[in-house]
Amino acid sequence: MFKRDVKSLAEVLQTVLRKEGLETPLRQKRLVASWDTVVGPSIARYTGDKFIKNQTLFVKILNPALRQDLSMMRTRLVQRLNAQVGAYVISDIKFY
Repeated sequence: MFKRDVKSLAEVLQTVLRKEGLETPLRQKRLVASWDTVVGPSIARYTGDKFIKNQTLFVKILNPALRQDLSMMRTRLVQRLNAQVGAYVISDIKFY
């Protein structure tokens, strides 16, 4: 008999995702999807397109006054979004 290296399914999936280079895109997708839960339904109603480019989250806000308020809370939002994903994914948020 030979000894097998037994790993959990979570460890195997993590290894495969990292090996194939899919770990970062998956985290980015999770972060964009978690925007609505982090900011709440009242702000999510005024949110348009969301995408990540060069560790910056770009969010289209349909209300100019809300855009200004969110720009003042940018660092807190970055911390909350990264905490929601459980990894450092974005470093800044740009509202347009």
